[in-house]
Amino acid sequence: MKAIWNGTTIAESDDTVVVEGNHYFPRTAVRDDVVRPSATTSVCPWKGTASYLSLEVDGKANPDAAWFYPEPKDAAREITGRVAFWKGVEVTA
Repeated sequence: MKAIWNGTTIAESDDTVVVEGNHYFPRTAVRDDVVRPSATTSVCPWKGTASYLSLEVDGKANPDAAWFYPEPKDAAREITGRVAFWKGVEVTA
């Protein structure tokens, strides 16, 4: 699977976990040079508290376009150490 935004591959892996229709990529498959930390968080009743990452590619920013669960609840432990994308990021095989 690949995650692509602004014409650039952000993440690529054969090892994704699908939860609620979202592909969660291993964090190690996500390019560090295009992600930036974000202060945004949200809470899912069964997964826990999500943290976000913003993308920056060729001078263009996509705030909070990726999320992950630093300490997911037991029901979502399969996404530990994984990142998912939205906000215009194309995830394709």
